[in-house]
Amino acid sequence: MALVLPSGLQLPACRAAPVPLPAPGGSCLRADRSMAALEAAEEKARRPGKKKAAKAVDESELLTVPDGWKEPAFTREDNPRGLLEESSFATLFPKYREAYLKECWPLVQKALSEHYVNATLDLIEGSMTVTTTKKTFDPYAIIRARDLIKLLARSVPFEQAVRILQDDVACDIIKIGSLVRNRESFVKRRGRLLGPKGSTLKALELLTNCYIMVQGNTVSALGPFSGLKEVRKVVLDTMKNIHPIYNIKTLMIKRELSKDPELRTQNWERFLPKFKRKNLKKRKEPKKKNVKKEYTPFPPPQPESQIDKELASGEYFLKESQKKRKRVEEIKAKQADAVRKRQEERNKAFIPPKEKPLVKVKKGNVFFPPF
Repeated sequence: MALVLPSGLQLPACRAAPVPLPAPGGSCLRADRSMAALEAAEEKARRPGKKKAAKAVDESELLTVPDGWKEPAFTREDNPRGLLEESSFATLFPKYREAYLKECWPLVQKALSEHYVNATLDLIEGSMTVTTTKKTFDPYAIIRARDLIKLLARSVPFEQAVRILQDDVACDIIKIGSLVRNRESFVKRRGRLLGPKGSTLKALELLTNCYIMVQGNTVSALGPFSGLKEVRKVVLDTMKNIHPIYNIKTLMIKRELSKDPELRTQNWERFLPKFKRKNLKKRKEPKKKNVKKEYTPFPPPQPESQIDKELASGEYFLKESQKKRKRVEEIKAKQADAVRKRQEERNKAFIPPKEKPLVKVKKGNVFFPPF
């Protein structure tokens, strides 16, 4: 196509160069990065003499929570209109908890009434129910009330379970009943988690700032989120046949390292102990070892029958009375031999022991005791 000018002159048509399209994938990203770098360079060129007004904030300070900081409490001003729908949760409890729950239930109702949550105890059905009311303004209060009745059903005392209503406290119920098949191994590992006189459990509570209750097939933990994470790890490792003392040592080292502000942001792998699993169980050797005989292609010789033995000894041709007389004589001979051995054992008590030979004392070595 040619461009026609008014004067009649014609110019050759110019073809526009094709614009290269960015390849899919990283090409677009590289182009965006290059454009951003060019814009930053232009901005810097416009203000060559301007310095940074504030220093760069350390990333580690953004990741750590300042000491003493606490999240503000959820008040009615945050949710003045309350909840739209009624929510409820129910849980069953074992028969042996009935007397304790009946005794402490007025305290439970009093604690939940502060958050405008109703609590009902059904002794016939064996269940506990919590329900929100029209005055409930905290939507998470019903979740905390549900955790409260769960902990009470798992034998956690009321004094500890009521702490779940606080904002900085959470709970975790770890099911350990299905982790070990053998019942004896399960009881042994669960006792290992408790330790002698509860010392292991007490050390774990001090290191994690959590309350731990081992009851039946579950482990109930109550405390801060960071401590609950460590408790779950220790409990699951114990059920996997890893002794809790190894995890307790690691927690003690982490506790000391967290106190140092310089080491708080560093990697702690070089300080933590590395325990190798050693299988020291040896295979029990059998009492009777079967020694393999040398292989022979020929079958073993056929054993002699009773008739063959009687034919070889001549008993086959004897009469029945003669055979009977011979058997009686053999029995009497055995009895006489047994009587003789028994008599020899009895006579051993009357044999005098051998006396030691007298040592002749020389005249010069005679010692006379003082009178």
